[in-house]
Amino acid sequence: MEFRLTSHAKKRCLKRLIRIEWIREALNNPMRTEDDPDDASLVHAFYPVPERAFKMLRVVYNENRNPVTIVTAFFDS
Repeated sequence: MEFRLTSHAKKRCLKRLIRIEWIREALNNPMRTEDDPDDASLVHAFYPVPERAFKMLRVVYNENRNPVTIVTAFFDS
């Protein structure tokens, strides 16, 4: 899936040491997805990152944009 990151998402990924490859995996092979409870245009993709002891990465993206736009990404506790 083709995607782009907002400037906010780029800053957060740098700060949180989240690799672009992990975001790509979350979008292409999510363990599960959920609709955002507050914004119908957003989807949350969940991906357990092997390099981080399978910690769950949450990628929030707007599926109505072309390309898909990553809003933010973070590790769930």
